[in-house]
Amino acid sequence: MDKPRWNPLYLAFAILFAILVRDAWQTWQEVEPLPYSEFLKQLDAGNVKDVVVQADRLQGQLKTALPDGRDRFVTLRVDPGIAEALARHEVRFTGVAQGGLLRDLVSWILPALIFYAVWMLLLRRMAGRDGAGGFGSGGFGGGLLSIGKSKARVYMETDIKVTFDDVAGVDEAKAELQEVVGFLKDPKSHGRLGARLPKGILLVGPPGTGKTLLARAVAGEAGVPFFSINGSEFVEMFVGVGAARVRDLFEQARQRAPAIIFIDEIDALGRARGAFGLGGHDEKEQTLNQLLAELDGFDPRAGLVLLAATNRPEILDPALLRAGRFDRQVLVDRPDKVGRVQILRVHLRKVTLAADADPEQVAALTPGFSGADLANLVNEAALLATRRGADAVSLADFTGAVERIVAGLEKKNRLLNPTERRIVAHHEMGHALVALSMPGSDRVHKVSIIPRGVGALGYTIQRPTEDRFLMTRRELEDKMSVLLGGRAAEAIVFGEVSTGAADDLVKATEIARSMVVRFGMDETLGNVTYEQPQAPLLGNVLPGAAVHDYSEDTARRIDVAVRALVADAFARATSVLEARRDRLEAGARALLERETLNEDELRVIAGTRPPADA
Repeated sequence: MDKPRWNPLYLAFAILFAILVRDAWQTWQEVEPLPYSEFLKQLDAGNVKDVVVQADRLQGQLKTALPDGRDRFVTLRVDPGIAEALARHEVRFTGVAQGGLLRDLVSWILPALIFYAVWMLLLRRMAGRDGAGGFGSGGFGGGLLSIGKSKARVYMETDIKVTFDDVAGVDEAKAELQEVVGFLKDPKSHGRLGARLPKGILLVGPPGTGKTLLARAVAGEAGVPFFSINGSEFVEMFVGVGAARVRDLFEQARQRAPAIIFIDEIDALGRARGAFGLGGHDEKEQTLNQLLAELDGFDPRAGLVLLAATNRPEILDPALLRAGRFDRQVLVDRPDKVGRVQILRVHLRKVTLAADADPEQVAALTPGFSGADLANLVNEAALLATRRGADAVSLADFTGAVERIVAGLEKKNRLLNPTERRIVAHHEMGHALVALSMPGSDRVHKVSIIPRGVGALGYTIQRPTEDRFLMTRRELEDKMSVLLGGRAAEAIVFGEVSTGAADDLVKATEIARSMVVRFGMDETLGNVTYEQPQAPLLGNVLPGAAVHDYSEDTARRIDVAVRALVADAFARATSVLEARRDRLEAGARALLERETLNEDELRVIAGTRPPADA
């Protein structure tokens, strides 16, 4: 441990304490002041024995005590000719020299010490160091003197408890990174045929899929130091600071090699130079240039590996992705059903499960969920079971947790009038009945008219029988028909429509427009795409996608084709519900009575058989 440093504040406090003690002693020694006029009377009466003359006062002793018993006196000087009066009356008096060591310390040395102590305090705070006085390390301005130092958190071998056993659902990514672990543990055997350790590995995937967890697992498996930093921590308002931090980070890693450097959200640092927006980007570009230079400069034989993670690979600089820098790109995608089962088993280790809580069924309820979503799902289900006082977490708790995450919080206090309840019941039953009537449509898991979330007055949950990666035109049209089944039911039963189908219309229009402008599924427009590609992982449109590279006539034809697809889907939904009007009314009555219907109850009402895999 470091030896305690001498702090000048200690001396300043000691001197201040000495001054306080001296003042207290003088106050205790002093007597009540004597008026100067009374002093002159005593002087004229010859009752003054001796006097000590100071700059601003006189103190001394009387020959005969005053009526109050005082024989000593202190009085303030008023007459500058007091010496002549004292001599005329033959009084012995003496002068006292002002000043002294203590006063010199107070007037000269103490201010200098205080100034020095404050200066040292500011220096330590600005440097971000924890001084002997116990001051925090954040410091003035975030550590001005250490602004070029790396902020990477260093995890040693004993700190990393995560291994590949804690990462599930990404078997392909683990297999790719297993080679890195082998190189770090035994570089000779893995390099016996001339292979070298990859310099950089980029983990690419949507948010929440476990990229950071996977990087920590590599360090835990290899047992090497782990340097972790976020890409935004390299960017500061001062030009050159980010580049200095990159140099400092790689220097620290070289000293502890073999080691792993992990840069999370590298898109904040490695965005393509000059591609987005106008204005100066000197700081970011210098930082990126320094990172590229460091990647070219270090020797992979030293056992230094750079791992990075991003969910926006399309905006990274091409120079960063070329071979020799990031040699390998590993996709960490959302898990399929088998992967979701594996992830659930990892998160269910510390959860007490009921007999009916099968991870296979829970995985079937969660298509498209990432690893972080599944971890949140398990926690929400455990909270629901705890809230109702259960001894174990059941399948109903997982179903409730899915509804809580997908549809929002249940609004039991939101009371609907009878007319609104009837509209919502027919609306949701319209969705369910159309879905049960369409061949190949996702299974209806649950229908409810209990309000949830911000604006949902009811909801219909469908559960796919398997993970799908391709959809035909017919399946997309059936999906639009299910979405418009609620509005079709309102139009059939009440003769008018409400605002309850707003979200359904948005989703149906998005599907129809994608069919026309992205998938080339309209015969009149041909096999042509009219829309910029979306971000592959985040799903949003890339910058510049609002530019329409087609004529006004083509735009009109696109609008006509989209409107025709939505109209055809609405007509199909209306045809199905008109043919099964009695089932629609029976289902709406059941919803009004029980508020929630499960899959089996819906199939009894609809008169349909369960699928073969049920």
